[in-house]
Amino acid sequence: MSEVTVPVVPTWFQNGFHRFLRPFLKRHFHAVAVESGCRESLDFEADDPLLIYGNHPSWWDPLIAHFLNRSLFPSRQFYAPIDAEALEQYSVFGKLGFYGVQMNTTSGAAAFLKQTTAILDAGPSAIWITPEGRFSDARDHDAGLMPGLSHMCNKLKRGSVVPLALEYLFWDERLPVCLAMFGQPVQIADLAVCSKAEWQELLSGNLRLTQNKLSRLAIARSSDPFDDLLLGKAGAGIFYDSFRRVRSVLSGKKFRNKHGEQFQ
Repeated sequence: MSEVTVPVVPTWFQNGFHRFLRPFLKRHFHAVAVESGCRESLDFEADDPLLIYGNHPSWWDPLIAHFLNRSLFPSRQFYAPIDAEALEQYSVFGKLGFYGVQMNTTSGAAAFLKQTTAILDAGPSAIWITPEGRFSDARDHDAGLMPGLSHMCNKLKRGSVVPLALEYLFWDERLPVCLAMFGQPVQIADLAVCSKAEWQELLSGNLRLTQNKLSRLAIARSSDPFDDLLLGKAGAGIFYDSFRRVRSVLSGKKFRNKHGEQFQ
């Protein structure tokens, strides 16, 4: 049986990627924010295996996950499974912690478990997973979770598994906001007697509960419950804002490019 190796992530390359990522997100989002209260439960032992699983509403999800990992878990190396064919097409992702899986086959599922276990055993890391297996609207809870995560939790002896809800919303500004909320972590050692089916039900229920909580905050359209991790651009754009700025000068009023009160 071939030995499973942990993907090598060059530090220099990943640091360069994050020097690009932050201004890139600033150009495309008014804010990236996490619900304030959930951060209290995200303090884990350095050697504790960490699995974060979330809904999959957008193309932005992998980039946001990488940003959240760097912002909230800076001592942990980011890893995430990705379709093996997609990784062949975008091989650069392999230098950022993505590793290929073939989840539609029995051998692929077994390889996923071995690879993920090897990563978690190798040192401080966080595995980010989107077990819905497809893009799904944030309010669509009909997609069942693929079984790989429940098998992983059933196999591990210790570690934490944490649900993550993401939403991308247009509020009062031209650019959208990205809202994130982590659910209550589950300690795998506390549920050693759970079957795979019980894990599947628990994981799905915790994710949908977290999504429901975030959706209520999103509908309220207030930034008060959130900590901004990144603040991007505000206003309507250079041409219209230039006109507004001139008008403010002529009228003697202070120019304010923001349209709303969120994320001041």
